[in-house]
Parts: sequence; C-alpha cells; structure tokens
Amino acid sequence: MSRIRGRLRALGAVALSIMTVGAAGALTPPAAAATPVYSEDFSDGLGTFTASGSVRAGTDGARLSRALFTDPSMTSAPIDLAGYSGVTVSYTRAPSGLDLGESFTVAYSVDGGSYTTLESARTATGAASFRLPASADGRDLRLRFSLDANSALETLTVDDVLVEAAGGDPGGGDPTDPPPGSLPPVDDVTEPGPYAVTVDSSAGPGDDGWLVYPADAGRDGVDHPILVWGPGAGSAPADYEDMLRLWASHGFVVYSEVSSSSGDYMVDALDWLEERNTDPGSPLYQDLDTSEVAFGGHSRGSIGTFDVADEPRLETTIHVAGGSFDGDGPDNLRNPALYIGGDEDFATANMERDYTNTDVPVWFNVLDGTDHIYATRNGRHIITAWLRWHLADEEFRRTEDFLSPGCTFCDLGEVQHKNW
Repeated sequence: MSRIRGRLRALGAVALSIMTVGAAGALTPPAAAATPVYSEDFSDGLGTFTASGSVRAGTDGARLSRALFTDPSMTSAPIDLAGYSGVTVSYTRAPSGLDLGESFTVAYSVDGGSYTTLESARTATGAASFRLPASADGRDLRLRFSLDANSALETLTVDDVLVEAAGGDPGGGDPTDPPPGSLPPVDDVTEPGPYAVTVDSSAGPGDDGWLVYPADAGRDGVDHPILVWGPGAGSAPADYEDMLRLWASHGFVVYSEVSSSSGDYMVDALDWLEERNTDPGSPLYQDLDTSEVAFGGHSRGSIGTFDVADEPRLETTIHVAGGSFDGDGPDNLRNPALYIGGDEDFATANMERDYTNTDVPVWFNVLDGTDHIYATRNGRHIITAWLRWHLADEEFRRTEDFLSPGCTFCDLGEVQHKNW
C-alpha cells in the first residue's frame, strides 16, 4: 500500500469517529526536459510492432480494421527502460465508425506481465498522454493497441507513438523531479498544499458568499484555477470550511455560497470572479486562470451543478452524494465528471442511475463506511487530486490516481469508470 493510500485509510477512519457540525506573467519553473526513449510514426511500416488481424501502416499511421471473425491488435516489442524513471506514453488516435458497445483499447505490460489499460473508448480522438506508475521505471515495457468492432468499415488509426522519461540516461533530469503542472507540485494530496489561505466571508455577487484563496495569490507568476462549490441543503460554506481551506492551500481559488437546485448562482459567481480578475483593486487581480474552472457540490449543490453543467467555461464537474431525481442530470454534462457516493448514503441509488446515464468520461467511487453527511469529508482528497489533474494539468494522476487497477483511491470503496 502506498504512503498516500495508507494515509487516506487512516484519515477516513478518523473522520468516521469524530462528530462535526453541518453537512459536512512568469510561469512556475518547469520540470527537467523529457528524454525520448522510443518513437514510431509507422511511415516505414510497423517498426517493432507485430500485428494480429488487419493492420496496415502508411503515412497517416497504423490503421486497425475489423477482418472476418478477427478483431485487430498490434503489440510492440519490449521497450527497454533500464535506467529511466518518470515514464510517459504518448500517441495520437482516430477511431472511425464505432457504434455503441464497440471500442478501442490501449494497454501496457511490464516485464511480460498482464496488460493494464491506459484507456478504453469509442470516440476519443487526437493526442493522448499518460504518465505510467513508478512500477514501470527501469523495466521492459510493451504497448498494445486493439480494436473491438463488427465491420471492416470501423477502424482505429494510431500514429506518433512516443515513450519519454523524466529522469535517467542519457542526460535526463533528476528522477525525483515532479511531473509538470501549472501549480507548485506536492508529494501527498492528503496534506495541505504549499499556500497559506485567506478567507473572505462576505464576498460574491450578493456579499453573502465565501471566497477562499491563496494568501499570496500570483506568487511566482502562478495563475490560479477556480472551483465554485455548492453546499448541501440546510448547510452553508462554514460547514465546509476545512475542505474549502484545503483546496485553496493547493492553489485553487474557491467560491461558495448557500446553494439551490438551480445552478444559476454558480454562473453568476463565475462572472463575478472574472470581474475580480480584471479589477486592479481586487486581491486576485490578474491572478486567476479563467480557462480552468470547475463547478461542484454536495447533495443539493451537486444537483445545482448538474443544472448548469453545460456552461461552456467549465473543464470538469464534481458531484458528491447528490444524484439527480429523474436520472436526467447527466444530459447537461459536456466534460469529465467526478462522482463520489457512500455505501451508507440514501442518495447513492440516484447516483448509480446517473452513472448509467452518463455519456462523458466519468469516475465514480462509492466510499466504504460513508453516509450522506460524511461523503465530502471522506472524499476531499479525491477531489484535491481530481482538481490537480483536470485544472492544474497534472496528467500523471490520470493513471496513477484514477484510471488503473492499482490507483491511489481504488481501495477506498467500489470504483467504476467509463468513456475514457
């Protein structure tokens, strides 16, 4: 068990044993330049890849297509990572014609072992990049691309496969260099982040919301992502103060006010924050990253988030112990969504229905030993990592913390995910 996962279990046990009130310019210095280890553009054939089924290489990449009774795949020869650490796998992919129930899968294997899925999707296109867990460092790596389809007209084109390392020979950076991101890196999301925090409890469009933000916002030229948070019914921002402070300590500017099932107040709050970013008298003047925004909430705050999830300025939404009543909430989702429930929560059945009806990429954890009140508290570190992934561009968290069988948060409850 990793240090972070061990701390998460211990903190969860503590949370369940304590009663609480309420519902619960310049850029940061980049990491060392990556070292290319392996690349293939298929312009001269399949290179080190071997194919099963119909796979053709050309100037546009390698195209996998369904043949009679055979699903195609291609697998690389072992890629030697001896002496390398901080490994990232990148490629482009372009599926065509896949119907519901069909998909392509990208997976990797270490030292000839079983394959671990990096992504399985139907419509995802363009460039993709995945940071491999430390267990791949210094080992033999194989990559596999496969297609599950029913027609020869349904294809997957793969190109520009690249394996890079952050550390190791020849001339790489220090293996302990953190992966790049827009916020100062952290070793442990269960700990507060590097920022001291300021709380303004009379902020917002109506002067009745909480603005929680890094006290030295803009330090080292950082532009801070935004989270607008909706409390549960009958509660207020004060009931979530420790969580709001936690997220702000990691570099996020957090706004919260009493929620409603309509999420219009969230949109108004985002408008207000954008005004603060352009107001020379504001403590956040030119320190906000208004291109990196999340809406989220607990219970009724989650329902309000569903209501405005089609807001075009959003990058992601967060839904804690708050499934929609009719199962139609996910219809508004346009971006990856995080669902957190509890195995002792009456709202989990609605969240499970929402998960079934969700068409965007979604990750869902039903936390062990968690009821409706404690869902946010017990899931707060998951939210921290999710925000650091989706708003602060820490792409390594995709595999390490969420989308792998041994992910950081996978042993805290029942995990499901789809559409990645």
